[in-house]
Amino acid sequence: MSVKINNSLIINIKVLIFTLSTIPLFRLIYLGLNDGLGANPIELVERSTGTWSLVFLMLSLTITPIRQWSGINSFIQFRRMLGLFMFFYAGLHIVSYVWLDHWFDLMEITKDIVKHPYVLVGFTAFILSVPLAITSTKAMMKRLGGRWKLLHKLVYFIAVLAILHFLWLVKKDHTEPLVYLTVFLSLIALRMAYKYRRHIDLTVPQ
Repeated sequence: MSVKINNSLIINIKVLIFTLSTIPLFRLIYLGLNDGLGANPIELVERSTGTWSLVFLMLSLTITPIRQWSGINSFIQFRRMLGLFMFFYAGLHIVSYVWLDHWFDLMEITKDIVKHPYVLVGFTAFILSVPLAITSTKAMMKRLGGRWKLLHKLVYFIAVLAILHFLWLVKKDHTEPLVYLTVFLSLIALRMAYKYRRHIDLTVPQ
């Protein structure tokens, strides 16, 4: 049974999501203006933006299982905003690496990619997210038709690459990236369980 949320509540929730989603950015700006980024400010900026990109990626992937199991289809309206904030923080993560860490020195960046494969994995995840951000509008959904869903299945591959990037980046304590991996696998399991339940409901005589 499908449940709908009224439009005014949806707008309020979107405003709340947008407001909360900008807090990490304004926190970094505040710390930067008040000399609070610590002894290694570039590392803090890179780690913060990368972490929040992964957080928003997991949140966007959470929307479909919530919608499926709750029957509240209106939840799908929040997925685009969460996905765009994932792309936004991923973009800041890339910019901080290319600009603040290497000052657009392509030779140094190439050497770093060769030396640290996790950099290449991270870049790949970001590049794959670009077409998802570009085609996230309703107009592009209509234009692409069924190909839109196929294209946006890339998000699962992006999630795998992002988690792998984090896992390879961490040298000793792998607890945090393994938490994200557990969340991701749990979300996949919930989707599979829902499809299995739907299959049973359709095949079992009422």
